[in-house]
Amino acid sequence: MDWVLVLAGCGIGIIVGLTGMGGGALMTPMLVIFFGVPPLAAVSSDLVVSAVMKPVGGLVHIRRRTVHWSLVGWLCLGSVPSAFAGVLLLRSLGDGERLQQGIKVALGVALVLAAAGLVFRTYTRMAEHAARRRTGTAGLPGSDTAPAEPPLRARPAPTVLIGAVGGLIVGMTSVGSGSLIIIALLMLYPLLRPAFLVGTDLVQAVPLVIAAAVGHLLFGDFRLDLTTSLLLGAVPGAWLGAQLSSRAPGGLVRRALTLVLLASAMKLLGVPDIPLLVALAAVVVAGSFGWMAARRRHGLPALARTELREPDRPADRAEPLRVGGR
Repeated sequence: MDWVLVLAGCGIGIIVGLTGMGGGALMTPMLVIFFGVPPLAAVSSDLVVSAVMKPVGGLVHIRRRTVHWSLVGWLCLGSVPSAFAGVLLLRSLGDGERLQQGIKVALGVALVLAAAGLVFRTYTRMAEHAARRRTGTAGLPGSDTAPAEPPLRARPAPTVLIGAVGGLIVGMTSVGSGSLIIIALLMLYPLLRPAFLVGTDLVQAVPLVIAAAVGHLLFGDFRLDLTTSLLLGAVPGAWLGAQLSSRAPGGLVRRALTLVLLASAMKLLGVPDIPLLVALAAVVVAGSFGWMAARRRHGLPALARTELREPDRPADRAEPLRVGGR
């Protein structure tokens, strides 16, 4: 038992519980960069951990009836076979250094996409909050949620395509089931309420991650001792993060998570340390001014005060319980 890995898994679990995102996007690069785990073994172990944790969060949303089952079905139609195919595609790259380097590059690109998706999702939440303020519904209990499934017509072809692309990325990198797919859903179904968006994404991710995990158990580099250490830390960490989520500045945590994703991506893509630090500093400066300009554009104060907490937290109260978020 590696207690350092247990503590690291606990830290990532806390972040997942706080933000509802970041599990695979943090777990795999952490194992590769800081613990020297081969990329294939890191992806394999991370997916098995997610396959154990994701159903817990999925049950929460099923009980709350915040799942759009039609979308779940179409997404799984594309994602489940695609996730398994992603593992086979990895094996087709060969063995040894070539395979490990290919996974590093794919993971780096996936993390850049995940960071961009996180920024986009945060922006859309801010825009929704501004719209609710203008209509006088901001902060009202139940103003963003409904007790029944919202009337929404599924678009089968693009939904299956989202599942297929997301499943392929998850099967190859373990990243995307809770970051990339949820952003694509938000763009395709902008009227889908936040609680249903999160619940639908989480429930569809359960069979997706299980399919990818089975593929890696058969053809990957699964390591029982590594996975056990991660689970011992991640499960209680996610529970603790969920308990802290109502008091933590969620917006600030998400901004920090975005920087971590970008730093990990550049490291995996081989960017030297000095250019990496310069790039991150530039992102912080440009992002701060850009965010203030965006808030002014939507009629909000340039500097948020109490709004550093998730502006739509009442609508997403189930999201912190998403213990397997990617």
